[in-house]
Amino acid sequence: MADVSGEAAATPKQRSESRSDTGDVVPGNQTLSKRQKKKLLKQQKWEEERELRKRRRKERKQQRKLQRQNTQQENRGDGPSGRKRPCTEATPSSLRLLVDCSFDNLMLIKDVRKLHKQIQRCYAENRRASHPVQFYLTSLGGQLKQSMDEKDKGWVNWKDITIKAEHYSEVVAKDELVYLTSDSPNVVEELDQKKAYVIGGLVDHNHHKGISYERAKELGIGHAQLPLSSFVKMNSRKVLAVNHVFEIILAYLEKGSWQEAFFTVLPQRKGAIAISQDGTNRQENQDDDEGLDSDSNLDAAEKTVIRDQN
Repeated sequence: MADVSGEAAATPKQRSESRSDTGDVVPGNQTLSKRQKKKLLKQQKWEEERELRKRRRKERKQQRKLQRQNTQQENRGDGPSGRKRPCTEATPSSLRLLVDCSFDNLMLIKDVRKLHKQIQRCYAENRRASHPVQFYLTSLGGQLKQSMDEKDKGWVNWKDITIKAEHYSEVVAKDELVYLTSDSPNVVEELDQKKAYVIGGLVDHNHHKGISYERAKELGIGHAQLPLSSFVKMNSRKVLAVNHVFEIILAYLEKGSWQEAFFTVLPQRKGAIAISQDGTNRQENQDDDEGLDSDSNLDAAEKTVIRDQN
């Protein structure tokens, strides 16, 4: 039967639902509480501002990218506060430093990537050194080359560096080679400008102890260790990262003092203490390394490496 008012009778579902003043459907003829309305409005606002938040995130990401680019430009010397010295201030050294990359098959990929960062640091430091050395990479290939191709395509444009796929013994005459290894009984007192010093490109966490020393003996080439024990007492092992050895030599060429070179470069974590002439401990090293570490700091190395794209 039709309603006398002329309106259709409400169905059970219609009678069980009503709308609040805001137009929201509320079950059981119940109106929204203030808290519920506030929550609902907040949710609506959140949905409405979704695109705005997305745009803001994109803008912040772009700003961070520009900041990184500006920092890299300053490190390359492109900006007014760049750290790279003008060419007129640099006096190139005739000393040759080679990084032997023939240990590729002995490393895990994570350690290969650490070696890659250490090499980047060597390149960056040599480019802004007061007495840059003749820098060589030898036996480049395998995992290391793949990492460099993937992570830093600009390496093919690096300047003032000689990169060879051949072994170092095929690049430099054997009688001119001196392999730097902490296992050698010989100690470098003075750097011979006529020699080519080899640094083992290996990050192995001491899994292959003495391997570079053994290979040097097998090849019949000279070998020696830096005079670390004569100037520094260390809490940890004497094995240093590739970039540490490289930077110590650069610092020695600049300062003319092994002790100054060691304390300029050695990271604080190694607990280095200077040794006086009578063999006693004289002072603790307070110089803080710039985030450089043989097992970490991939991000720090990224900030300092120079990529020449031209």
